Amino acid sequence: MGKKIQLRIYPDGTVQANVEGVKGKKCTDYIKIIEDILEAEVIDSEYTPEYYESEKIEVNEEDRIKLNGGI
Repeated sequence: MGKKIQLRIYPDGTVQANVEGVKGKKCTDYIKIIEDILEAEVIDSEYTPEYYESEKIEVNEEDRIKLNGGI
């Protein structure tokens, strides 16, 4: 699943944002972007189970060789 941000804007101007497909605390980076664009600030947060997961990073052998200086 790709990364996705869902925004709901209510008649009173309240904005609800949901970040999906981002594991760990990185999701809060996306909320910060929304705050900057809207010139707003978060007043309440609820974390999804993805917030508590670790992002898995796969490194293939070619990348590992490059990281080790070509050894």
